[in-house]
Amino acid sequence: MLYESDYLEEQAALHTAEKMCAAARTAPKAHGKDTMHTRVLTGDEKEQLAKKMEEFGIREMGDKMNTWYSRDAANIRRAHAVVLIGAEQTYRGVPHCDYCGFDNCGNCKNAGGNCTFAYIDLGIAVSSAAMAAAMDTVDNRIMFSVGKAAAEMGYAENVLWLGIPISISGKSIFFDRGIFHD
Repeated sequence: MLYESDYLEEQAALHTAEKMCAAARTAPKAHGKDTMHTRVLTGDEKEQLAKKMEEFGIREMGDKMNTWYSRDAANIRRAHAVVLIGAEQTYRGVPHCDYCGFDNCGNCKNAGGNCTFAYIDLGIAVSSAAMAAAMDTVDNRIMFSVGKAAAEMGYAENVLWLGIPISISGKSIFFDRGIFHD
């Protein structure tokens, strides 16, 4: 049987995405609570995400949308897949914490604040996933803009998202992107 490179690269990207989700799941979590979510988007779902990114960019940035969201949406379209990693915005009940600035979880919740540990867990999980991709020598880039669009797409309620598009090509699509934001 003969396998063409396009097929093999697509399969390799999906295999890497699986490893990235596993790395995010097994990453250390604050207070031992697993509130992580992972999703992998390809095909039509990936295109819907790119469109939502452009929509969000126009709404939030107007004429400056091209400097960020449009550029990142172009990367999403060129990527083999996008790995979404999210952490639920929950309160952990860690005694004597005060990292949120509200003295305790009850005060944080009453003030509408977010638990610091959700952000810490998300950062560790995303870093672990990016490392898994790097170990497979698959180009990747952690994107805030993907997370903002994913939050509007309703994959899960009350979840902070970040996204990592992955690509296998002769030159990384995430460099020389030509447009920079302030």
